Amino acid sequence: MKHRMLRRVILALWIAPALALALAANPAAAQMSQRHTRWTEQKANAWYAKQPWLVGSNYIPSYAINQLEMWQPDTFDPQRIDQELGWAQSLGFTTMRVFLHDLLWEQGSDGFKKRVDTFLSIAAKHHIRPLFVLFDSCWDSNPRLGKQHDPRPGVHNSGWVQSPGAKVLEDPAQYPRLEAYVKGIVGAFGHDPRVLGWDLWNEPDNANDGSYANLEPKNKVDLVLALLPKVFEWAREAGASQPLTSGVWNGNWGSADKLSPMEKIQLGESDVLSFHSYEKPEVFESRILSLQHFGRPILCTEYMARPRGSTFEAILPIAKKYRVAAINWGFVAGKTQTYFPWDSWQHPYVDRQPAEWFHDIFHADGKPYRQDEANFIRKIIGGS
Repeated sequence: MKHRMLRRVILALWIAPALALALAANPAAAQMSQRHTRWTEQKANAWYAKQPWLVGSNYIPSYAINQLEMWQPDTFDPQRIDQELGWAQSLGFTTMRVFLHDLLWEQGSDGFKKRVDTFLSIAAKHHIRPLFVLFDSCWDSNPRLGKQHDPRPGVHNSGWVQSPGAKVLEDPAQYPRLEAYVKGIVGAFGHDPRVLGWDLWNEPDNANDGSYANLEPKNKVDLVLALLPKVFEWAREAGASQPLTSGVWNGNWGSADKLSPMEKIQLGESDVLSFHSYEKPEVFESRILSLQHFGRPILCTEYMARPRGSTFEAILPIAKKYRVAAINWGFVAGKTQTYFPWDSWQHPYVDRQPAEWFHDIFHADGKPYRQDEANFIRKIIGGS
């Protein structure tokens, strides 16, 4: 216990010594900063203690190939969302992780806010509080508004798009537009009790090896490193009363000197910590343990890849043991085709079905992929 406390002290000193000195020298700035700085451990843990066990899925409706098709006015379908979130409620889910996109704000901010409000009303009806994702570094780096292309036959997530796209990421002149998006959407819903929190950037240093790597900016990581701290700052300036986070996803986070520059920003700025793990249960547990010394609530915002040993039966008991939030990838099989494995990018499943679904819980008609799996989820959440 003493060693754990010592490591937490060292990490605290490492993350923000300059800020602490500046605030000590300027009481007025210190008072102002309370509204725009990272939550204390005490505040984060007090918030988490009031939450139910947070279990859910990354949610994209079955009719949508990506975030744009989910939310654009011509394709937004509240009736279908209502039906599918009813299936989530039937499992006992308490949250869903839901991706937004900067182009949707540019397309029409008032209409976008109305659709988000509609979504939140539907979610609240089913006792679900979503975690919204603002930016994402995964998959296609050239997003376009308008009609989205059809799925590539037999390929996992063949139409998902990054936010912001590569051209925007490479152009600092676009920062004011991105700032307007962050402050606009967080400002509109930052005090809404229907919102669980804000995941500011999904896998910010993902290079998309195996899919779009040759289309990525060569200096992508440096570009995101410059922008991510600003996104945290903008969200805090917008006055979010819910916690901010950005999930680490690749590595072990038990030692400060082994953290990448991106991980230092993510773990140093997040109010509550989040991570991804598609590995076997022993790896999942080791990742929880490597984050515990930060002394903050822990959310797993992506897991579950059946053929890799990351299953509900294997992972949820561990998450429950440590009271870690558990949000799996994939909910209803649809246009994202995430029931196909990642290697379908190299070997599309055009003439066969996978021996085992990779992600997703339900068929498009609401029938569970595995009834015993659905029963297990319902039982373990109900007994929490």
